Amino acid sequence: MFESIGVPLPGESALIASALYAGSTHQFSIFAVVGVAALAAIIGDNIGYLIGRTVGHTLLERYGYLVKLTPMRLRIGEYLFMEHGGKIVFFGRFIAFLRTFAALLAGANNMAWNHFLVMNTGGGILWASAYGFGAYLLGEQIHRFAGPIGLVLLFTAAIVILVGALFIRRHEKELERRAITALDAHGAHSGLGENPH
Repeated sequence: MFESIGVPLPGESALIASALYAGSTHQFSIFAVVGVAALAAIIGDNIGYLIGRTVGHTLLERYGYLVKLTPMRLRIGEYLFMEHGGKIVFFGRFIAFLRTFAALLAGANNMAWNHFLVMNTGGGILWASAYGFGAYLLGEQIHRFAGPIGLVLLFTAAIVILVGALFIRRHEKELERRAITALDAHGAHSGLGENPH
């Protein structure tokens, strides 16, 4: 739960360790492990979303210049979350760094809460089930799979972020135009108005 709020903690390792313990001792149900992990992930993400929604945008406006986030780039981020936020939230659950900050960014970028909730719930259940039942069924062999899979996902995420950054830099003016048009149509003005979704 705390990892999903934005605290960099090893949530995935805790889930795998709990599932391995359940499988080797049979002292508690793997369904309880998966259920608690999914629920904690979903609750944590919703708290992270709320934090991002209440103070995240203000912090990005105030300190974004430190990482070259101009007001227009903030609007582009809001537009991208409006268009692709569901994918970021759902698939971000499986990527270590993104899992920690996706909910905060979704809130800060005014992603519609109902859409966030659906994608977050789906991602949380699938993540907890895949790692929980996987560790339970594979036992200690899960480490042979989890490590390489995690590295592949991290590498893939790094490439996607790099390609995305290059795309945004190359097409920034076009994205600015689209962001202004879309956000104005939805009444979202980068903190000046609430997204009605």
